[in-house]
Amino acid sequence: MSAPLSPRVFDSPGALGEELAHEIADGIAEAGRASLSYVLGCPGGRSPKPVYEALAVLTAERGLDLRHVVIAMMDEYVVPAPDGGYQDIAHSAHNSCHRFAAEEIVAPLNAAAGPGLGIPADSVWFPHPADPDAYEKRLAAAGGVDLFILASGASDGHIAFNPPGSPEDSRSRVTALADTTREDNLGTFPDYASIDEVPRHGVTVGVRTIVAHSRRAVMVVHGSHKREAVRRLGAATGYDVSWPATLVTLCENPGLYVDRAAAGTGTGTGTGTEEDAA
Repeated sequence: MSAPLSPRVFDSPGALGEELAHEIADGIAEAGRASLSYVLGCPGGRSPKPVYEALAVLTAERGLDLRHVVIAMMDEYVVPAPDGGYQDIAHSAHNSCHRFAAEEIVAPLNAAAGPGLGIPADSVWFPHPADPDAYEKRLAAAGGVDLFILASGASDGHIAFNPPGSPEDSRSRVTALADTTREDNLGTFPDYASIDEVPRHGVTVGVRTIVAHSRRAVMVVHGSHKREAVRRLGAATGYDVSWPATLVTLCENPGLYVDRAAAGTGTGTGTGTEEDAA
């Protein structure tokens, strides 16, 4: 058992994103000076967008070289393959995590870095449904993830596509998506007409994948719809299978960054503060 994480509360998602982006930008610059790669663990969806947006601004302001940066994504929707097993959905689809990585993360960062200084195409990694365990080996061979940005599902605490009930020792795998997770995804991808369009399976990193391979992990939570997530995460003293995002308590050097809407607090001064967000 560990002590509960103290949420660091920010006035807005933008302020939260700027703080974490500064840490990431510092890490990228330091790794570059040491001629090392910098592996950034990235979820798709709404929660990390303020971080990605702020990081693009900092990349331009600081003139960062991103050629040594690796983007390690967490998951992708899959559908049954014609010859058995599963395959990714079309990477051009509105709900594809490959599309999100390309358009929402890599393209803005590379535009900010400038010609010849962006993230190489082969430095954007995903688990593959035909061989999920290969992702474990790839992350291990890279020396792990320098910083893993994490996000919690609003209704069930899913993290990546790990549903409630995911064991602590779970690794990268194809898994069935909980209906609560699929409901949450209607908000993440607004082009869905109904839950019937949301795939029922995904390939995902596991709980153990994140814990074992991250050297720093920061859970990002914002919006009033995430107040239950903040309550559960702020009270956790270990991994709770009913709320998988509590895995952050097991990670090395963990952080819990929330905005005031998610924390349920009033307007503040504009700086991140430590306070009770339950």
